[in-house]
Amino acid sequence: MPTASRKALDLLYDGAAALAALFMLLLLAAVLSSILGREFHFMIPGTDAYAGYFMAASAFLALAHTLRRGEHIRVSLVLSLLPQPWRKRMEIWAGMVSVVLGALLAIFSVRLVMQSLSYNDISTSNDATPLWIPQLSMAIGTVIFFIALLHDLVDTISGKKLASESTAHHE
Repeated sequence: MPTASRKALDLLYDGAAALAALFMLLLLAAVLSSILGREFHFMIPGTDAYAGYFMAASAFLALAHTLRRGEHIRVSLVLSLLPQPWRKRMEIWAGMVSVVLGALLAIFSVRLVMQSLSYNDISTSNDATPLWIPQLSMAIGTVIFFIALLHDLVDTISGKKLASESTAHHE
């Protein structure tokens, strides 16, 4: 993969991770405001719902960055027992399965946003937020995750990495 496109993808992953960190800070603010509200007898409507939205956004937006840094949990005991040629074949097979599952997750996440938008679906909690708004972070996160899975598969096929090896951030 040419260096410019690799750098662009790394910027995409890093940008999504930065957004995930921002949503994590918003989650902290929502939880703290809820705690302070109980302590000082005031309530900000919808803070519980928004805390959930922020937590989901941070999780989905961090998926690709975490994958590319090799920090997803993997069970590699079986792979380590295989001879090297079989290990690479199994890595490629697992990568292809991951790409298919990642594509399905991204497709259904985007479809969910489109359906919520077309049906004017709103939250049942007292915030009455249009659901496509918090679902958008899930859709964006899963699409970027799919791109990262594809990126990993290309790297594995081209011999740039084996996911079973200890991986650091790719340049």
